[in-house]
Amino acid sequence: MTIRVLLADDQALLRSAFRVLVDSEPGMAVVGEASDGAEAVRLAKECAADVVLMDIRMPGTDGLAATRMIGADPALAHVRVVILTTFEVDDYVVRALRAGASGFLGKGSEPEELLAAIRLAASGEALLSPAATKGLIARFLAQSDAPAPDPARLARLDALTVREREVLVLVAGGHSNDEIAERLEVSPLTVKTHVNRAMAKLGARDRAQLVVIAYESGLVRPRSD
Repeated sequence: MTIRVLLADDQALLRSAFRVLVDSEPGMAVVGEASDGAEAVRLAKECAADVVLMDIRMPGTDGLAATRMIGADPALAHVRVVILTTFEVDDYVVRALRAGASGFLGKGSEPEELLAAIRLAASGEALLSPAATKGLIARFLAQSDAPAPDPARLARLDALTVREREVLVLVAGGHSNDEIAERLEVSPLTVKTHVNRAMAKLGARDRAQLVVIAYESGLVRPRSD
């Protein structure tokens, strides 16, 4: 099955470079290009995109607003947004995750990393760039302007089993299914089942959203280091 990719960046040269890379990869195809956020939202529907590579800073409707619009549209529930940014420690990154992005990647990443990111996003896996530390999201979620915990979300945590909570904490720590399976001495398939059940109970689109929920609910506390 071909992964349908939409490129959203106001720089035509970058879009051209990304198009060449994606179109050269078996199982992927660029189905549209947008130069601003509003166009990205429109094309995500018209082109039936699976993954949107979204720049944050664009004229008019920026990538953050576009990501929020895509995440809030039930008709685009299957669409995964990967934020491409020059500044991986920009607070916009976490704001984008809160808005519904599946993760982020630096524009300076290697081609193989970008292609892997597209595959991960399309499969619903966690997506944090290799250059991002595991504590990055935690630091930004700990900022003074972070929103108060959502009471409804806190209540949903009660629906999790002890094992699902344990898995959620490890997901928030940036661990893969294989790593979690090794720690808990279970199979990766069992871990995947727990992750999927946690996402369903918490209303999370993917693993990246689970990370945000884990920190914003207070289940996981940011580290000071």
